Amino acid sequence: MTTTPPPTCPAHAPGPIGPGGVRRLYGPEAEADPVGLYNKLRAEHGAVAPVLVPGDLPAWLVLGYAENLEVMRTPSRFSRDSRRWTPLVEGRVAMDSPMLPIVAWQPMCTFADGEEHERLRKAVTESMNRFDRRGIRRYVLRFANQLVDEFAEDGHAELVKQFAEHLPMLTMTQIVGMPDEYGPRLVDAARDMLTGTETAIASNDYVVDTLRELVSTKRAKPANDFASWLIEHPVRLTDDEAVAHLRLVLIAAYESTANLISNTLRMVLTDPRFRASLAGGHMTLPEAVEQVLWDAPPFWRIYGRWATGDTEFADKKIKAGDMMILGLAAGNIDPAIRPDLSVPVHGNRSHLAFSGGPHECPGQEIGRAIADTGVDALLARLPDIQLAVPEDELHWENGLMSRRLTAVPVEFTPHKPERVEDTDLWPAPPTAPEPSELVPEKKEAPATAYVLPRVTSWWQALTRWWRAR
Repeated sequence: MTTTPPPTCPAHAPGPIGPGGVRRLYGPEAEADPVGLYNKLRAEHGAVAPVLVPGDLPAWLVLGYAENLEVMRTPSRFSRDSRRWTPLVEGRVAMDSPMLPIVAWQPMCTFADGEEHERLRKAVTESMNRFDRRGIRRYVLRFANQLVDEFAEDGHAELVKQFAEHLPMLTMTQIVGMPDEYGPRLVDAARDMLTGTETAIASNDYVVDTLRELVSTKRAKPANDFASWLIEHPVRLTDDEAVAHLRLVLIAAYESTANLISNTLRMVLTDPRFRASLAGGHMTLPEAVEQVLWDAPPFWRIYGRWATGDTEFADKKIKAGDMMILGLAAGNIDPAIRPDLSVPVHGNRSHLAFSGGPHECPGQEIGRAIADTGVDALLARLPDIQLAVPEDELHWENGLMSRRLTAVPVEFTPHKPERVEDTDLWPAPPTAPEPSELVPEKKEAPATAYVLPRVTSWWQALTRWWRAR
């Protein structure tokens, strides 16, 4: 591989109000308190508010829960084809705009509607469905325990950079059919691209170049992995379509799942009611993950939908070619559906975290599997883990689409890894990917070399520790 990850640099930081008195959806003031910004916009404009995106380009932010669903479910009115975007058509989007890696049209299902969308999405979903979910959890356990092994004897760790950011990419590179060592480099490029820095374009180019070489390799020598299945699917994707969809799956899974893991760990470590409920066995980890998907969705916004014609929506006059930004986090806290945010939403999956309608995230179950299996494995290994700093010292950084924790420092009792030899507890899937041929690799170690947790749920281990305090 000849490509190298680009350097990163901070994005420009403008003020909160732009031309015409319209609020900017980016910059330090907007990013410091996004919920506060959503509340201001809701009070000023209702369910849909005018905003400015980077480059001071106009857009509409959808704040209402019902309004978000309506935009998601009516592609005839609000298309996913970004080539309709008026500023793009008129040449007002700078070539180095951090918006381009997110909204520039590409030959993939997320930018298509109707029959073309169905054709492309079918290749993705049917290729994904070839994986046995137990097999995915096996990979998650393998990599989660490998990551924990790196700091278990230290007695302290920083869980964002040492765990949450790497677990999804390591798992996805295995699923896609790439060597494990590509994970860290792709994490850096993906983080930079999605943050919207001045080097976002270069980071995107690195990801695309990497995947283009992968597609070339898999066409020549297919294997038992997602990339090969996607290429071989009966819809016959072109190389450009295959690269675009691999990029979509890889980046979306990385960003959304890394944020979900970080936010779940934060809640477990900082909310006494949450942790006590889990320790007492009254809330399963999957239920806890759903609560986090309501309160802190991995993607706070999705750019976008584009109006197919002049229309009136939520008492606003929308012009053809206007961008509609799905406000997933804003919709999840809409007072119309959640008048009291302190009330838990147990067992309710009707949040907007994975979007909705024909473009609802096809990989959401994989994301859930990575998050709850990974967190379960971590907490089973480190049952006395606790936050190493006061909660108010935790910080976030904001990208164009997400709000991510920068660090979750923790401390725990140091210990050496435990070995579990009974690998029959975690049967390999019948369609487990083979090692990639992209670069030479060492022969994979036998399964007994991996550190696997005992066959008890992590909350049982936590309960024993809690009661022994």
